[in-house]
Amino acid sequence: MSPARPSPEPVRNSLIDDAKARLKEYDAGTRYSHLSYDKYSVLLPLLVKEGKLHLLFTLRSEKRDTLITPVVGFIDHKFQAQPNPDEVKKVFLVPLEYFLHPRVYHQSHVTLSGHDVVVHCFEYRHPEDGVTYQIKGITAKLALFVALIILGKKPTFDVEFNLSDLMSSSEEIFLKRHKRATSKL
Repeated sequence: MSPARPSPEPVRNSLIDDAKARLKEYDAGTRYSHLSYDKYSVLLPLLVKEGKLHLLFTLRSEKRDTLITPVVGFIDHKFQAQPNPDEVKKVFLVPLEYFLHPRVYHQSHVTLSGHDVVVHCFEYRHPEDGVTYQIKGITAKLALFVALIILGKKPTFDVEFNLSDLMSSSEEIFLKRHKRATSKL
């Protein structure tokens, strides 16, 4: 008689609890609610699949010149997306660790509104359908940031974040445009 397989529920709960604890350390709360920008939130939905955290993505458009608040949410591992095809072309999962150890990655440096910005681009080939997705721009930067927080590991490529002081460096990076716009110099 073979031993009974342990239930995946404790592993799933442990991954989620650990991720929540790490995210709580970096929660900015309402610290930036006073800034005068159009404000949007981006939901970064995480779920556990096959014993690993994954981010759920949708193909969508990105807005510029806005203050974007990343909101991390946890969804049930049994979740089945039913997107409106007029709004969302595709829904796909990417393992969170991929944003620290990608197979295909490149970055570019651009100047936007007088600011030097690192643009990350991850190419992810989905193993189930073979489709290659590009995750870039603010979506890539936020996915990378969440991976740095939750997984607490160094990526295989250089990043603009100071890994020894992730909170301060992330605030500097994400608020660059606001600081320049309000400077009297």
